[in-house]
Amino acid sequence: MSLLHLLMVSLCFSRLVVLSVELKQYKEKENMSNGSVSLTVSDERKNFISYNLEVESNDKAQRRSNNSVYPNVVLFLVDDLGYGDLGISGHPTSRSPAIDRLASQSKIFTHFYVTSPVCSPSRASLLTGRYQVRSGIYPGALGADNPRGLPLNETTIAEILKKKGYRTLIVGKWHLGVGYEGEYLPAHHGFDDYLGVPYSHDMCPCYACFPDKPCEGGCSTSHVSCPLFSNTTIIEQPMQLQSLTGKLVDKAKQFLKDSAQDDAPFFLYMPFMHVHHPQFSSEEFSGKSARGIFGDALLELDHSIDTILQTLDTFDLADNTVVWFLSDNGPSLRRHEGGGCAGALRCGKGTAWEGGVRVPAFVRWPGHIGPSRTGELLSSLEVLPTIAALTGADTSGLKLDGFDASDFLLDKTSESPREYFAVYPMDPSQETGPHAVVYRHLKAHFFTIGDLLSDDQNYDEICTSRHLLTEHNPPLLYDLSVDPGERWNVANDTSFKISLIEMTAWRQAHMVDMTWMPSVTNDHDKYSEPCCTDHYCEPFPSCCDCPLK
Repeated sequence: MSLLHLLMVSLCFSRLVVLSVELKQYKEKENMSNGSVSLTVSDERKNFISYNLEVESNDKAQRRSNNSVYPNVVLFLVDDLGYGDLGISGHPTSRSPAIDRLASQSKIFTHFYVTSPVCSPSRASLLTGRYQVRSGIYPGALGADNPRGLPLNETTIAEILKKKGYRTLIVGKWHLGVGYEGEYLPAHHGFDDYLGVPYSHDMCPCYACFPDKPCEGGCSTSHVSCPLFSNTTIIEQPMQLQSLTGKLVDKAKQFLKDSAQDDAPFFLYMPFMHVHHPQFSSEEFSGKSARGIFGDALLELDHSIDTILQTLDTFDLADNTVVWFLSDNGPSLRRHEGGGCAGALRCGKGTAWEGGVRVPAFVRWPGHIGPSRTGELLSSLEVLPTIAALTGADTSGLKLDGFDASDFLLDKTSESPREYFAVYPMDPSQETGPHAVVYRHLKAHFFTIGDLLSDDQNYDEICTSRHLLTEHNPPLLYDLSVDPGERWNVANDTSFKISLIEMTAWRQAHMVDMTWMPSVTNDHDKYSEPCCTDHYCEPFPSCCDCPLK
């Protein structure tokens, strides 16, 4: 280092000391004074401060461009999106250009499972890395009048990342409980901020899904109108579906901007309301698709994701952000598949058949996780431990059912860490355990049951609610590598005999290992429903009415 350089460094340091002393004196003076105080800084010092702020800003940009050791995380979760719903899936009338483009830049998982064919249990497993029966989120989904939710002793992705210094935001559908005093809302599960709806919008009166058009059936009218929460406060009830998505996206954009300006690592969780029945969209997308109201909702979803991805680009965050995309379960096939399409898969939402639990999923991290496609077995249980590995977050002390798949994603190994996966039905019990087991490309059904969500008009009788709980001994066995539609039972094929024995043994061991918490979805109390005025106001529930001012 030259003498001139040393002198310049010394001068800069001296000026910083002077500024620090002056600032301290000013603060002391301000604290002692009851009146207003103004601070005057010379032009020279203003220029010096401006220079240093510019240097600091450049340093932050350089750190981002060089990729910090630990990446940011964005998790897109779509509601009821089917395996055959996207443009990349070949649906003839779907338009999802932004999602398709994201997929083309990602590692696509063609053999990816969620732990339940309905909302709440699937979300519980995604956020905790544990089967839903461990946390009591069963049977079915939490409703507006369930007083409990995801137990507070469960550890979520947000909590492990927050301990690591990450900022955390959720915008969208929570669906893991509210409580009488909001004790189960995201603020108590590791999220710094929350804007969204606590459960599905069909669980409350839906007044208008599209401009000047009422919602088309299926909405409960016996509960309070849908509330929009900001953290633990209801800011709008009923919330307006047509403007909802725009509000959520704006909140997420501001979060990304603030995180970029502060050079702060972040976790953005976006569980969309789209494309759950009844579908809705803003006026901008209403009537714009060739697929009716479902297609309009899909267009708005696609535009929202595109906006977030563009925001990542704008603030130079994309290269150091891991972006996950998946659905919470398969599509509702009711109303002539008005709730989505399972493609070539059998049945849909509410069932343990492939159409109910096998979902579109992919992940992108530029320069680290590149474009590719894999048929290796993976599940939503892997999301938490994999994010933890990529971010250096601590999971010690947690009993996880998921595996760290980071080496697989980063192409350090060609094999997924998961060999077996237990498929639980919508209404599981300890007596029957998991209804199916997946082993690599094989799937064995030990029990089957249909459900109304897969449409009682379905041409496939086994999908409907008329197909009651049926035990199969020997189990039904399907080779998914050639028969993803689960049409040809190969249980009697001797070449699969050993595999079937091993799958049966694994299932028995899994049932012994599994700890079942008492159900939290079976309790009901109308006075636990979120109300912007008072839980005990009259006449209930119509008295819970607080339009956004």
